[in-house]
Amino acid sequence: MKEKLKILVVYNEPEPELYVKPEELKDKDKDLEFKRYFEVEHQTPMEEFDYIAERLNKVGFEASALNIEDSIDKLLKSVQKIKPDIIFNFIEIYKEKSRLEMNIASLLELLGIPYTGAPPMAIANCQNKVLTKRYLKTVGISTPDFFIVKEKLKIYKHKLKYPLIVKPAWEDASVGIENDSIVENHKSLSNRIEYILNYFQQPALVEEFIDGRELNVAVLGDKKVKALPISEIAFDKMPDKLYNIVSYQAKWEPHHEAYHKTIPVCPAKLPKQLECKAKGIAIRSFRAMDCRDYARVDMRLSKENKLYVLEVNPNPDLTEGAGFMRSAENHGLSYGQTLKRIALFAYRRAKK
Repeated sequence: MKEKLKILVVYNEPEPELYVKPEELKDKDKDLEFKRYFEVEHQTPMEEFDYIAERLNKVGFEASALNIEDSIDKLLKSVQKIKPDIIFNFIEIYKEKSRLEMNIASLLELLGIPYTGAPPMAIANCQNKVLTKRYLKTVGISTPDFFIVKEKLKIYKHKLKYPLIVKPAWEDASVGIENDSIVENHKSLSNRIEYILNYFQQPALVEEFIDGRELNVAVLGDKKVKALPISEIAFDKMPDKLYNIVSYQAKWEPHHEAYHKTIPVCPAKLPKQLECKAKGIAIRSFRAMDCRDYARVDMRLSKENKLYVLEVNPNPDLTEGAGFMRSAENHGLSYGQTLKRIALFAYRRAKK
């Protein structure tokens, strides 16, 4: 191994100027009508990826961050100039299309540069929620019953039990999942389906809503994989007006009440047998969907103690202290150590 491997932390923010932090954001914190659980930080994506590069430098790499700004040409020229040994691939969307994420990984394959995370087909298959659910069911993994709607109809016939949840079929990161996504009758079902069809211009996935506990199981590794301590999103503080879901607002909008009422608990308090079962299902899901290096498997534990896989998330968010990294920390890995492991998975895989 070289004395210092070069890592290029690659991401895509086409309009970084929109993230300049106006003073009004700080003032807005004071006007919240509910008690905050989290301190609201105003860090831009650019600052987050610079920080990741900084942490990689501290664990022995020569790392820098690159925002491709929707430009393949910029990516290619930077790769040619820097000649990285590893690309830490954080690109999730290109030209405002999440479905093009797999194409970036495909390009890195063609360039022959070791890169972190899932290969192109795993990214594509996991983004297609319907395909993921069908495939998981074929290998004996439970997922909520569902149907798919591709076009507007007068009546949406089904045999599912209300309440239902309606999602865009091809999005991730909770995009399109809001409080209104939960429907209790045919009228609200029709309204939500048509909203998804019109706004997202893609099929609507309708599935039975599993009322219960939300579990996130982080999986780390390449050929040999390990499920890390399970994290739970607790809904104890959620007000009655909001459903117990991890909505887009709960994940990404720090001034929304759901953001402060979906509380992470890690490790989750589960009976040992149930914990082992959830970890086993997560590893099976990881392998079934051909994930690599790191992924997060989201599950629901029903009131009858049955586990249902909701989604398999390749290349999940690696922000320090959140999601995947919370489980890594509880496993005894520092932030820098976890980033280092993921980078070396990619490097050693290419060497083999």
